[in-house]
Amino acid sequence: MAYVYDTANIFARILRGEIPNDTVLETAHTLAFRDIQPQAPDHVLVIPKGAYVCFDHFALEAPEAEVLDFIRAAGEVCRMLGIQPGEGGGGYRTIANSGEAGVQDVPHYHLHILAGRPLGRMLNRA
Repeated sequence: MAYVYDTANIFARILRGEIPNDTVLETAHTLAFRDIQPQAPDHVLVIPKGAYVCFDHFALEAPEAEVLDFIRAAGEVCRMLGIQPGEGGGGYRTIANSGEAGVQDVPHYHLHILAGRPLGRMLNRA
């Protein structure tokens, strides 16, 4: 499948420095920042700096260095927030919405890290 990346999306604009953000962590290939409409006390978005539309686009086409940097950055965000369940934190949820059925709002791959309160069941049976 050929993905078409929208260079005007809000995350692309954040990466270009056109829109400010509350940065939590920045690495060579990844930016993590606080969500402006948090759904939990801790709500951080982790985005690759490359132009990837969704998870499978990133997973299948990003170079290994970008994938590794992204995964390590997400883990570092969890450590920085003190939410790792094995380290005394209460735990967290990661969410990556993809496409219309996945209710993806911004067409740039992003991982939500949510923590700080009980989040309930992941999905309700419909």
